[in-house]
This record gives sequence, C-alpha cells and structure tokens, in this order.
Amino acid sequence: MTTTLRTPPTPSSPSSPSTDAEAPGRTGTRSAWALVARREVVVKLTDRSFVIGTVVTLVLIAGFMGWQAWDSGRTSTYTVAATASDRPMADRLAKDARGVDDTVAVEVDDVADAGAARALLTEGDADAWLHRDGGTWVLTTDSKEESSLTRVTQEVVRQAALEQQASDLGTTAEQLQAGSTVRTSLLTGDAEKAGLASGVAFAFAFLFYIATLTFGITLANSVVEEKQSRIVEIIATSIPVRQLLVGKIVGNSALAIAQMVLYAGVGMVGLSLTPYSSYVTAVSGPVVWFLVFFVAGFVALAALWAVAGALASRTEEVQSTATPMTMLVMAVFFGSLFLDGAAKVVLSYVPPFSAVLMPTRLLEGTAQWWEAVVALAVLLATAGLVVRVAERLYRRSLLQTGGKLSMRQAWSAPE
Repeated sequence: MTTTLRTPPTPSSPSSPSTDAEAPGRTGTRSAWALVARREVVVKLTDRSFVIGTVVTLVLIAGFMGWQAWDSGRTSTYTVAATASDRPMADRLAKDARGVDDTVAVEVDDVADAGAARALLTEGDADAWLHRDGGTWVLTTDSKEESSLTRVTQEVVRQAALEQQASDLGTTAEQLQAGSTVRTSLLTGDAEKAGLASGVAFAFAFLFYIATLTFGITLANSVVEEKQSRIVEIIATSIPVRQLLVGKIVGNSALAIAQMVLYAGVGMVGLSLTPYSSYVTAVSGPVVWFLVFFVAGFVALAALWAVAGALASRTEEVQSTATPMTMLVMAVFFGSLFLDGAAKVVLSYVPPFSAVLMPTRLLEGTAQWWEAVVALAVLLATAGLVVRVAERLYRRSLLQTGGKLSMRQAWSAPE
C-alpha cells in the first residue's frame, strides 16, 4: 500500500499544526497536556462499561476474599453411625477429630445393626457409618466420599491402633514412632508463605495484563478515531502534538494507577480477614513495589499503545498495528507465571518483565531491596527512552493519511 505523506505547512500559516514548540501568540499551550489528561479521565469515568467493569472486579475481589475468610472459619460437622461394638472407636473419633483438623467435628449416632446404619445413610440422617470388617475399619458413605472426614478418621484409627500395639509390646506410641516422621522445609521462607506468594504473584501478573490491555487498546482506538475523523487536525492547530501525547499518557496512566491502588487496597483488607492475616505486613512491601514498578512500566507501554493508534488510519487497522504490543503484554503475563530459576532472575531486571517479576521475587524472598532499586532504575531509564522514541513516531505519524504506516515510515516521515 502506498502511504501518502502530508507536506508540512509553512510556519507562517495560521492553521499550521504545532509540534515541538509553543506557537507564537498562543497562551497556555505548555500546560495543554493537563487539559487533555483531564478530558481522558472524564471520558473514562463517564463510560458506563468502564465503571461497571471496575465495580464488578472489586466485587469479585471482595467476594473471593470474603469466601476465603468464611471458609477458613467454617466447621463441618459430620454424623457418624456406629453399633454398640464399634462405639468406642466412634467416640474416639468424635473426641480427637478437632485435634487432627480444627474444621472437622464429629457426632456419633447409635444404631442397632448394619441394616439400621444403611437406612440412616440412605435417608440422609447420617453422613457415614464406621464399622469393623474383620481386622479393618471401614468408613461407609452413601454416594460420595467425605474427604475431610475420611482423612481425620484414618489418622484417628491409625493412632488408636498404634497405641494398642505399643501397649501390647510394653512401650508407648511415641517410642514406636521415634525417628519415623518427616517434616518439610524451604531454604527461603516457609511453605505457607510460598503458597501465598504464588497466589499474589498470579494477581500481580493478571492485574498488569488486564490493565495494560484494557487501557492500551482503549488509548490506541481513541487516537485512531480522532485521526480518522480528522478532529486531530483541528486539535493540532491549537496545541502541540507532543502535549496531546503527554496528556493521553498521563490521563490513562492516572486512571490505571488509581484502579490498581483500589484493587490492591481491597485485596489487602480482604487478606487481613483470611488465615493469612499474619502475612499482611510481609505482603505490603512487595505490593507497594508492584505499584511503583507498574507506574513506570505502564507509562512506557501507554506511549507505545498511542503510537500503535497513530500508525493506523482506520479503526480496522489498529488490530494489526497493535499486534506487537499485544504479544509483548502476553509474553510478560505468561513469562511471569512459568519462568523459574536463572531465567526468572535475569528477566526480573529486563523491562517490562521486571514490572511483575521483581515484586514477585521480593515477595518470595529471593531478591533484596537493592536489587529492586537497580531493576527500577533500569525500568525508569528504559521508560524514558521509550517515551522519547514513541513521541517522535507519534508526532510524525499522527497527521499522515492514506493507510497504515510502518514504524520505519513513521520514523523518517517529515513533520
């Protein structure tokens, strides 16, 4: 496709679009970016789909945290049927169940025989029937196994049998078990914190992915719509194109950052209500680091999304010009989930992967604060360079018509 390049108007023309410098006689153009940013914010906040999406996400986060808090404190009570001959073991199960699992409680229901026990199970009046079959204890349920009750029963029966055998041998259960237990440990942190870190790391990656794609695609479409309708030509006669780009980046970045802070705040409050509440302090630091990294990473990517919109001449072309950005964001998302070892360490210093990987490493305890400072400095330097390059591409492609431009064409196009 042949690209038509506009001949830049002469400086003396009253309708000449401004690029780098403020045109003579115009006042306030140096702060025009603030007006553009405010417009971007107002348009977004009055967009019903954006507001509804944000509220729904907050509700989902709050709902998930609420469910975790409720589920962690919920006790499941099971009714176990037992005949008189099996009652001693059933009573032992009822007594020791909470010691094995504090979310499991057992009540015992006497039955006359096996037929009566089966009838209770069939009618739903009992959850299980504990009985002895030869030398084996059997826990019978109706149509599905109660995994929590099964696990507790196995432990209680095992302990009771061990105590009986120890008594027959003239020793104790503790002596018989001496040296037979295996505990797990991690070189860094502990298992519970590792599980929490995995969940929070996924949240980092997912929020970065969703925010970058959502705001990025919206920004690119906004640019190309203004270009396609030729409104941008009118805007460019009033304010410098550079100010227009800065305003769009600042406006969308402010919204994205505010949204991330809101999500993080709700998540931290919810975390304080779960069994992981003791880790709120430990998680707070990495969350703050994530927000800081997110700011730098998003600003750089927002500039590139704006370029993707400026390279297109029609809305239909944005999908093509934005493909590299989409692939990059997806690479960050999946890389943050599946990378490990040396690759994860190296990419935690490489923008934009560092925006997610370094906060994750801080949470896991595999990175020191000074490593985060180094990674942030690299990210900020890269963001500054990317914004400068993007500003040139945006400025030189925004007023070009006749089809989509390649980055090489935009770079060499006249202003």
